Amino acid sequence: MMNFLHRLASPPHFYRISGRLLPWLGAAFALLLVAGLVGGLYLAPPDYQQGDSFRIMYIHVPSAWMSLFIYMVMAGAGLIVLVWRIKLAELVAVHSAPIGASFTFLALVTGSLWGKPMWGTWWVWDARLTSELILLFLYLGVIGLYNAIEDKRAAARAVAILALVGVVNIPIIHYSVVWWNTLHQGPTVTRFDKPAIATSMLIPLLIMALAFNLYYFIALLMRLRLALLEREAGARWVANLLAEEEA
Repeated sequence: MMNFLHRLASPPHFYRISGRLLPWLGAAFALLLVAGLVGGLYLAPPDYQQGDSFRIMYIHVPSAWMSLFIYMVMAGAGLIVLVWRIKLAELVAVHSAPIGASFTFLALVTGSLWGKPMWGTWWVWDARLTSELILLFLYLGVIGLYNAIEDKRAAARAVAILALVGVVNIPIIHYSVVWWNTLHQGPTVTRFDKPAIATSMLIPLLIMALAFNLYYFIALLMRLRLALLEREAGARWVANLLAEEEA
């Protein structure tokens, strides 16, 4: 297993494997996205309190989950960077940030669109909303820090430290609705007894969550492949790759 991971961390090996995976991941993403949207927007029944307004959760909830998940990936990659200094982990930490920032922004926007008819306002300084906004600033901070340092290996280490420091915000976001009295509704899908949501509504939500996960991995793989070509431009494997494509 360790030998496989070491080989996967090799830029040329990763480039070849990711190229083979991308078409399959893209097809799976398209199928799941269509199934999730049809199930959530058409097949799921209206909520008995919110009516059809609840359907925005099929974008909002997976986006919010992804905002937390991607930051955890960044923190894990940052730990690998600081301990083992693997180049691929540096790129994962850096290039996950724009994708995570996009999901966080989408979660905030869709939350505001839902909050206006439900709460009567676009925004409140609710514990969940405020901590999610802080997460967006952390993502933007990672992007800005990396671009501000000319030495990209040093920039990646700085990003790793910031990602690990900022990870303390993740449990605050997750448990904010439990620790404090907030307007945001409490946990439904992740309740320990059983999800407080009908199965006909839950299944499309989980399908959309899986589709969003696949989108993240597709976008990340594409960004990593481009970054590897730019960073390893003088390497022999890149020259061999260009020669194969020209042949």
